[in-house]
Amino acid sequence: MKTLITALLVMAGSVLLALAVKEDNGYILIGYGQWTLEGSLAFFLLLNLLLFGALYLFLRLLARIRAVPRQLHDWQDQQGAKRARKALTQGLVELSEGHWKRAERNLIRHAGRSDTPLLNYLAAARSAQQQGAHDRRDHYLQLAHESMPSADVAVGLTQAELQLAHEQQEQALATLQRLRQIAPHHTHVLKLLKDLYQRVGDWQELNRLLPELKKRKVVSREELAALELRIFRNLLDQAAKHDDSVALDQAWKGLPAPVRENRDLLMLYTHHLMLRGEQERVEVLLKGRINRKWSDRLVELYGRVSTKAGGRQLAAAEGWLNGQPRNPVLLLALGRLSMNNQLWGKARSYLEASIGAGPSAPVYRELGALLEGMGEQEQARACFKAGLELVSDTPLPRLPDLLGHAGQQETPRGLESATDINPPKLEVVGEVKKG
Repeated sequence: MKTLITALLVMAGSVLLALAVKEDNGYILIGYGQWTLEGSLAFFLLLNLLLFGALYLFLRLLARIRAVPRQLHDWQDQQGAKRARKALTQGLVELSEGHWKRAERNLIRHAGRSDTPLLNYLAAARSAQQQGAHDRRDHYLQLAHESMPSADVAVGLTQAELQLAHEQQEQALATLQRLRQIAPHHTHVLKLLKDLYQRVGDWQELNRLLPELKKRKVVSREELAALELRIFRNLLDQAAKHDDSVALDQAWKGLPAPVRENRDLLMLYTHHLMLRGEQERVEVLLKGRINRKWSDRLVELYGRVSTKAGGRQLAAAEGWLNGQPRNPVLLLALGRLSMNNQLWGKARSYLEASIGAGPSAPVYRELGALLEGMGEQEQARACFKAGLELVSDTPLPRLPDLLGHAGQQETPRGLESATDINPPKLEVVGEVKKG
C-alpha cells in the first residue's frame, strides 16, 4: 500500500512538472571566455540529474569493488565458523559415544575458528583424559585458559574433576585450594574438596570445612548429619591411636556439646576408654548420660563395665528399676553387675526376670553360664538350647527324633524348652555361694 501511494505521488509530480515545462521550459546561458552555451532550463536540469545518477552509481560500484576482499574474508570466516560448529557438535557426540580419538581430533581441528573455543578445549581435555594422555590434557586446559582468561573457575573445576578421576590426589588438592582462593564460596568447589578430604582421610581439614558446607548448604541435611558423625568418629579413632589418653580426651572435648550427647559417639569414646582400662571413667560417663536420656544400648554397655566400686554401680543401676521395672535389657545389665559382685542368687533372679520380660540369646547364655557354675548342669543345658533356638532360623529337632525313637522316649529332665523356666519374683533374691 505504501509503495502504491508513493508511485501515485511520483506520477502526479511528473505530470505537474511536464505541464509546467510545456508552458515555459525556461532559458539558460553559460559563458566561458569566447565560448557560450545556451539552452532550455528543463533540459539542463534533466542533464544534471542524469549525471548525478551516473556518478552515484559509479561511486557505489567502486565501493562494492573495494569491499570484495573484506566480504570474501567475512565469507571465509563464516564458513570456518560453520565448520567449527559442525566439528564441535560432532566431537561432543563422539565424546558421548566413547570415541575418544575421533572426538579429540574433531574438537581440536577447528578450535581456532570456533565461536566458543573454551568448550572445544575443555571437551578435548576430557577426551585426552580418557586416553590416559595427561600431558595433552593439561595442554588443552592451558589453551582453554588462554582462550578465555576470565573462565578460571570453569577451567579449574574441569581440571580438578579430571585429576580426581585419575586419582591424582595431590594435584587435585592444589587445584581446588587455588580455586577456593578465587571463589571461596563456590558450592561445587566446596563439594569437590569435601569428596577429596574424605577420599584421603583428612578428617581435620574436613572438620574445618564443615561450617562452610553447612552455611552454603552444599549437601542435604540428612547427608550433613551423617557426614558430621563420620568426621567425629574418625577424629576419635585417630586420637585413640596415641599411647596416652590426652589426645583422645582432647578430641572428645573438642566436639560440640550437643554432639557429645550422641549415643553412638559416646559408645565409641567409652569403647576406647575401656580398651585402656579406664572403667571408672566409663561408668561415670554412661551413668550420667543414662540419667539424662534413657538408652537401652547404653544400659547394656553399663552392665559390662567392671569397676572397683561394684556395689555402688549395682545400686545405681537398681535405681533405674523405678522407671523401667520390666525392661529386659536393664534386668540383663543388673544380672551381669550382680555376678560381678558375686551375688549369684540375685544375678539368677535378674536374668530369669529378664527372660520373662523378653527372652534373648545373650540372657540365656549368661543364665546358662551361671547355672553351670552353680552345678545345675541340666538347667544350664536347657538355657543354652533355648538361646540357640532363638538365633536359629529353624527350630532344633528333638533328641528322640534324632535317635529314631520319636514318641517312644521321654524327654530327659533339663532339656525342656527354656520357655518352661518360670522366672521367680525379684523379691526372692539372695546370695548364693558359687559351688
